[in-house]
Amino acid sequence: MQELMIPLHTKSEIPLYQQICEYIKTEIQCGHLRAGEKLPSSRALSKYLTVSRSTVELSYDQLVSEGYIEAVSCKGYYVCDIQGLYYPEKPSKESFSTEKKQKSVVEEKVLYDFALNGIDAQGFPYSAWQKLSRRVLGEADAEDFQLGDPCGEFGFRKAVAEYLYQARGVHCSAEQIIIGAGNDYLLMLLGTILSRDKKVIMENPTYLTAYYDFLHMGFQVETINQDKGGIDCGELEKSSGDIVYVMPSHQFPMGTVMPLNRRMALLSWAGKRAERYIIEDDYDSEFRYKGKPIPALKGFDSHDCVIYIGTFSKSIAPSIRVSYMVLPNRLMERYRERKNLFSVTVSKVDQRILELFLKEGYYERHLNKMRGIYKSKHDILLKKLKEMPDICIPFGEYAGVHMLLVFQNGLTEQEAVSLAAKEGIKVYGLSEYSILGDPKTSRSVLLGYACMEEREISDAMDVLKRVWEKRTS
Repeated sequence: MQELMIPLHTKSEIPLYQQICEYIKTEIQCGHLRAGEKLPSSRALSKYLTVSRSTVELSYDQLVSEGYIEAVSCKGYYVCDIQGLYYPEKPSKESFSTEKKQKSVVEEKVLYDFALNGIDAQGFPYSAWQKLSRRVLGEADAEDFQLGDPCGEFGFRKAVAEYLYQARGVHCSAEQIIIGAGNDYLLMLLGTILSRDKKVIMENPTYLTAYYDFLHMGFQVETINQDKGGIDCGELEKSSGDIVYVMPSHQFPMGTVMPLNRRMALLSWAGKRAERYIIEDDYDSEFRYKGKPIPALKGFDSHDCVIYIGTFSKSIAPSIRVSYMVLPNRLMERYRERKNLFSVTVSKVDQRILELFLKEGYYERHLNKMRGIYKSKHDILLKKLKEMPDICIPFGEYAGVHMLLVFQNGLTEQEAVSLAAKEGIKVYGLSEYSILGDPKTSRSVLLGYACMEEREISDAMDVLKRVWEKRTS
């Protein structure tokens, strides 16, 4: 173990934890810190750098999340093996959904709904949206109501490309982007480019809408189970798949944040054979409550094999049916070679509103506001769950707008959902998102908190604690 002489700039706009994080990351990338090497304890490093211990811990948490280091219980922090890492050029600025289908269940009365869809209704940027809508319509002419570029208006695509570069570390041009009304449409469009003899690999459990989209388009679909790092790459190597669909920033429904070494393994798998692709669904990466957002998998793509899909449905509103897809250059060329391209499914007016929303800083301010709102709800929910350690353990916290609970007291998913329903509380079983999942054997449920008020979360969790600790016979 060596001391880390980290030059900290206290007057810099960059937070101290981020300066520490970037220094250690660079040392690992350059090979100055080698795999297996132990780092100083958070107490020792904070004392050496004369900063608070929480600052160092936040830096270490971020490095663990990104897969550069690992925490070994009772031993400390160690450098991970990141061989094969591709380092993209760093963005010039550090900043910071898709609907999920649910089974229809008839309830007599629902007092509290931990819904996995939706947003905080009070968080929608009404004032800015009305202002920009009036402005766009006031400047519109007849051409704005005609069909536009099949891939989307160039100005909007350029604004999306700039946002992805700054916030997600994705290097792409406007010419690589296709705009569409929701992820379902983009997946359908993608299905017209990719050969139908390709087998699609998905994680299990997974986002079932995408699963059924692929089946309906005639693709073979195979699922592979996950471990704590996400999709099992060993099983992926054994499969005959050519396309893999993943959600590395915050997997739905498990909430897993895929570590860096697993991301590199995925990219390595794709680079071993031509016409292998990774579909990265980055549906809610904007919401992270500890550290800064994890860079997108696409940002590390040196083989140009990642198909990146993002949406404004999760960050602004589900009714804003606007998504975008970044295609590898060879796939975009293939799409443009088609004789009849699909017409864009988002109006020019809506594209222009969103373009201004991005370019004039409204989106960044909106995200900062919503992070604050959701973090407050997240913290209340997590606090309540920490009062229930003998009942359940949360997973997938500190990101997104839902958590996974795994029961420790013998309660099954079916029992937990039923007990909650009797109290007028709706929670969602993990088996709903598992291929051939069985609620009798599952011991996990999902809680979404975006749509609920803070008081409702607190009251509902008090009730759940009471009924869930009464284990059924």
